[in-house]
Amino acid sequence: MEAAAAGGGGGRWCVVTGGRGFAARHLVTMLLRSGEWRVRVADLAPAITLDRDEEEGFLGAAFREGQAAYASADLRDKAQVARAFEGAEVVFHMAAPDSSINSFQLHYSVNVEGTKNVIDACIRCKVKRLIYTSSPSVVFDGVHGIFNADESMPYPDKFNDSYSETKADAEKLVMRANGREGLLTCCIRPSSIFGPGDKLLVPSLVAAARAGKSKYIIGDGNNYYDFTYVENVAYGHVCAEKTLSSEDGAKIAAGKTYFITNMEPIKFWEFMSLILEGLGYERPSVKIPVSVMMPVAHVVEWTYKKFAKYGMKVPQLTPSRIRLLSCNRTFSCSRAKDQLGYEPLVSLKDGLKRTVESYPHLQAQNQRSISKASIFLGNGNLAKTVLWEDTKQTVTVLLLLAVIYYHLFTCGYTFITAMAKLLSLTALFLFIHGMLPTNVFGHKIEKLEASNFHITQVEAHHVAHSISSSWNSLVAALRSLCRGNDWPLFFKVALSLLVVSILSSMSSQAAFKIGTALVFTGFKAYEKWEDTIDSMAGDACSILLHFGSTKKSSSEKQM
Repeated sequence: MEAAAAGGGGGRWCVVTGGRGFAARHLVTMLLRSGEWRVRVADLAPAITLDRDEEEGFLGAAFREGQAAYASADLRDKAQVARAFEGAEVVFHMAAPDSSINSFQLHYSVNVEGTKNVIDACIRCKVKRLIYTSSPSVVFDGVHGIFNADESMPYPDKFNDSYSETKADAEKLVMRANGREGLLTCCIRPSSIFGPGDKLLVPSLVAAARAGKSKYIIGDGNNYYDFTYVENVAYGHVCAEKTLSSEDGAKIAAGKTYFITNMEPIKFWEFMSLILEGLGYERPSVKIPVSVMMPVAHVVEWTYKKFAKYGMKVPQLTPSRIRLLSCNRTFSCSRAKDQLGYEPLVSLKDGLKRTVESYPHLQAQNQRSISKASIFLGNGNLAKTVLWEDTKQTVTVLLLLAVIYYHLFTCGYTFITAMAKLLSLTALFLFIHGMLPTNVFGHKIEKLEASNFHITQVEAHHVAHSISSSWNSLVAALRSLCRGNDWPLFFKVALSLLVVSILSSMSSQAAFKIGTALVFTGFKAYEKWEDTIDSMAGDACSILLHFGSTKKSSSEKQM
């Protein structure tokens, strides 16, 4: 539906920029349920696509009945923004880029230049009130913790990241715009938003838990945070708009900033633990000092800056992230309570409960049960043994390998003598095992059938097929190498040959020990940190592909 068409008909219209974002969706629903507003959802996509539950629920009905409309608008395009604001009385400016992407150019173009366009469009379209969604990070310098800060706290001389810096610049623009051509403005600073529909905090926390990373606490674990349930964030915006709409309220609130929280500070790592436990995962318990993590984070950040142009993904472990995880960040809501009439609608306890219940698909029991390591090992007894899923079986195999190692390497036997003795021991074991009754002192003895050693025609066919497939893959790789344009493959082959060269230079005794250790630890490590290893491998492949394409293009130019 076009914005201009949506502006027709009766009722007051308001606009929510970034209206398909996490907190914005809750605000849109709250405004529609109030019955006081018709809402125009403005966002980047050319058309709106509702989730299934939205389509079948209240929001879908609001669109069908004309109480809600969609406007495609990029904040960096003045004309699009102006069209989206036509006929609107109020604008809730919530649009912002992902804060985890530390790109000054992106954040400046959207947060600063985009906000300038929003203000200009409000004045051009005679919008009466503009409520801007800012961030508490605008007063955080990335070094010193914040405890119960109020709105008198100044902007820092240096910000923690480009997102915070540009949000502060945008906030200044909005406050300076107050009173221009009758436009009333104020800024809302919601702290650490959480709740149903969040696609960042909870999913990333669960991903860390499944990768085995959530057990760690950065710092001493005693830093406090103000987390805010998403419905309370939406209500804070509504309170600001209602206050600005009255003559007396406008005199008090116009041109001001307001912190919005749940008014229930909690230890950061306790909050994370409650979410993890609610979803069935273990709470963090291993504390790592900031002094240990910070040098590592600086190395990771330096590496990213060097290899970002080759396709390396944005790392999670950065100095700014370490500071955020280990500092106090609590804020006073007294001004919002006294001047806007804000009170949290949902307590922290209830908000946590609702949040956990909204992610049934992320519960621990729904975790992927079959890992790639298990699939590679055949997902059978071999996988259970190597991945320590059957501890008794793994220990038995390791003891057997120890016996083999003893007979092959430490007894001084020749290879033929050692194999003969091992076969003799195996035959003696099978003979005695066959003589034992099926029940010995209450313990059931599983008999070995001849079929256990029989290879069926189907199995033989599978083995032959696997061998032929491997051979064909080798030939295909050789053919690709001969073309001279597959750099990633070349590096893989070179690395494989290097490994073979290293192994062949070892004695058989050393190769046996190292190989056994690698098999029983390497696969287990891969299973535990599968996502991280795959991500690193993907980054490496991207770098190799970029390197290869660069080499290829340079060689073509020379020709």
